[in-house]
Amino acid sequence: MKLWLKSLCFAFVVCVLYSMIPFHAECRDISEDTFRLHILANSDSETDQVLKLQVRDAILTYTQAVLATASDKNSAEAEIRHALPQITEKARQTVKQNGFAYPVKAEVTRMYFDTRYYEDYTLPAGMYDALRISIGEAKGHNWWCVMYPSICVSAAEERDNRAREVYSDGEYHVVRDEPCQYKFRIVEWFERLQAFIQQASS
Repeated sequence: MKLWLKSLCFAFVVCVLYSMIPFHAECRDISEDTFRLHILANSDSETDQVLKLQVRDAILTYTQAVLATASDKNSAEAEIRHALPQITEKARQTVKQNGFAYPVKAEVTRMYFDTRYYEDYTLPAGMYDALRISIGEAKGHNWWCVMYPSICVSAAEERDNRAREVYSDGEYHVVRDEPCQYKFRIVEWFERLQAFIQQASS
């Protein structure tokens, strides 16, 4: 009886893991087709958190024109890299105009994100390329969004159209329609482990 129960449990685990293979592949493809924005506030004080959002608004407004001609994620990243000096200056001006003297750092980096839920979208955990803006000591709560495809501040219908243009049918189903949160949790656990191993070996 115990052997039968163990066999049943083992078969169940194997089935779950096997079913995760195509889902995890779609999640990996999403991370390769997506360029994100990550802003770190100086601290968690109310004024620093408000400043973070003001910097966000300035950056999103500026990069809207920068990304207007981007045809895929790689070209979007290239445009952002090219505009890094201007992006940094825009963020610095915003900080200064609001009465602060914090230093600002803008960089394109590859970093790990947990699973993130954005209104009617879900971005699976994984390693993503991102524009990261660090304000001051960068010890406050962060703010994130998706720069490409542009679903940060777009209206619902426009977000949906842009996602359909960029993502494959399988990727779109994952970010838009996938109801099984346990799948996202498994992917998150695996991606966290892999990110930890990569960091430890670097």
